[in-house]
Amino acid sequence: MSRQPTWDLACGLQAEMFKAIPPESALDVQLLYFRGFGECRNSKWVRDANALSRLMTGIECRGGHTQIRKVFSHAKAEHGKQRLNAVVYIGDAIEEDVDMLAQRAGELGLLKCPLFLFQEGSDQRVEAAFRDFARLTKGAYARFDSNAPAQLADLLKAVAAFASGGRTLLGQQKSASAKALLEQLR
Repeated sequence: MSRQPTWDLACGLQAEMFKAIPPESALDVQLLYFRGFGECRNSKWVRDANALSRLMTGIECRGGHTQIRKVFSHAKAEHGKQRLNAVVYIGDAIEEDVDMLAQRAGELGLLKCPLFLFQEGSDQRVEAAFRDFARLTKGAYARFDSNAPAQLADLLKAVAAFASGGRTLLGQQKSASAKALLEQLR
């Protein structure tokens, strides 16, 4: 339930991702969410902002523990079918064994599947774990303030640019968020 305000924000900002890529490029996005008692679902792959918006507005947040392990496992399975250029995870808590999650992140790193982890809030334990997951996958970490929606929009646009055009297209983004993510990528 703590995620509903941020989910609502993301629903309003998701179209920004598609604006960050050149018209001749494509961005395929799959939405994966968890909620309640063990519920974890993924959508079909979509290629435009309207389709993603329809998927997102049909979902409501419910209380429950984090299921980051399932997110990482799903990313690994999808990457086995077709290369994923980026995985974005947005969260504010970790209620799972961090060492086990680090192992899963390391497995994604070996597959060259970068994680971009965006933290809402300032929990130092969450920050340390998210930074470690990003390091293990050669991805990036950023904290954002849900009261500053442009900041999350810039982060989503930066990852979309990276996913569709690599470091080159990410480097063409002008936001401070894009520059901060680029600096972390090795």
